[in-house]
Amino acid sequence: MPEEDLFSSGLASQEPLAARMRPECLDDVVGQSHLLGPGQPLRQAIESHEGLHSFLLWGPPGVGKTTLARLVSAQNDALFLQLSAVFAGVKDIRASIDRAREAAVRGRRTVLFVDEVHRFNKSQQDAFLPHIEDGTVCFIGATTENPSFEVNSALLSRLRIYHLKSVPRTDIIVLLERTLQRCFSGHKASDAFLEGVAGIADGDIRQSLNLLELAVGLAQSRAQPDVLDVSLLDDLAQTGARRFDKGGDQFYEQISALHKSVRGSDPDAALYWLARMLDGGCDPMYIARRCIRMASEDIGLADPRALQMTLDAIAVQERLGSPEGELAIAQAVVFLACAAKSNAVYMAFKGAMNAATSSGSAEVPMHLRNGVTGAMRDEGYGDGYRYAHDEPGAFAAGVDYFPDSVEREHFYEPTDRGLERNIWEKLEQLRALNQAARGERDA
Repeated sequence: MPEEDLFSSGLASQEPLAARMRPECLDDVVGQSHLLGPGQPLRQAIESHEGLHSFLLWGPPGVGKTTLARLVSAQNDALFLQLSAVFAGVKDIRASIDRAREAAVRGRRTVLFVDEVHRFNKSQQDAFLPHIEDGTVCFIGATTENPSFEVNSALLSRLRIYHLKSVPRTDIIVLLERTLQRCFSGHKASDAFLEGVAGIADGDIRQSLNLLELAVGLAQSRAQPDVLDVSLLDDLAQTGARRFDKGGDQFYEQISALHKSVRGSDPDAALYWLARMLDGGCDPMYIARRCIRMASEDIGLADPRALQMTLDAIAVQERLGSPEGELAIAQAVVFLACAAKSNAVYMAFKGAMNAATSSGSAEVPMHLRNGVTGAMRDEGYGDGYRYAHDEPGAFAAGVDYFPDSVEREHFYEPTDRGLERNIWEKLEQLRALNQAARGERDA
């Protein structure tokens, strides 16, 4: 077969398949029915010609943010300018504004689309403000990160926010079938193949089209070059990647899900989120360190073994690495999820920190000071101190260990779960002795 015929079904084009399949109208957009379905907010704004307002598109990669910006521009016959915050600087922003002003002189509006806007620093983001306010540009930003944290409040206050979601597998399969008919009409794809590609794409439209294009190329060397079946999926899976942006929204959402599954005593869900994070490339040591937090915050003294279990898992990970270390982390996660829960120490520590901050530099009572030298003892250091081990039950009933100027509080209130039930009973006894002793002293 001559070389020019090898990709006669559509691969000869230099333009990526995702660009060739870019929707030309709203009805061609895949997914985002919550924004683009009949009567939904973004569709209404676009179709009522109110679409030329500044807004922010927030969502994971490959769900159609650039496409929507282009459609808004086309719907309003506006000049479309695009910047990437990864490569652009203030000079590029100024050049875009100059072009927008030239278009305005000719009576044409401008859509300025800024991809990855969260990568701009504060001064770069602020550079857009006057031009949004005076109508020089309709600003459309795109971000994969939570704008509440990554976009300046001044810019954010001038934008509507539309939250895009991962595209469902069923919608991706519809797109793949449409693409086969339009670009690869001579090829046949099994349902299992399409389902597999949609799974590997993981909600990413661009990824799904790239995988389809790759599959067509791989099939050329096979006995049936026009057949796309499940035998191609193993090769495709090696190129796919789960959506997991280390340090991004997906990262923090998943570690939050793991922590809350442990707190909710659901070992199955906890294992699922652990596996998701490891599958996405998360550092096992990061997860193990977060388990220490879970052990202290959510279990505490209800089961002190939880903290030791997580420390042991870290030691195994450090000594053996993966996958042995990951199994030890999984063991710790299951233990944490199944252990008795208490945040009593966590809440007590927060209360104590607040009290320490508000009380300022309250002096240590004289009876608690250590009279090391004769001069210090002459000053009264240590006067009245009662050595607990010399007291009945090794407890000096009635002694106050707080500063004189600080009202004593019960920061730690143990629960009746796990080991803390025993601690609760013990503290109740000691507090009763204290109350009795202080009552006799005050009488």
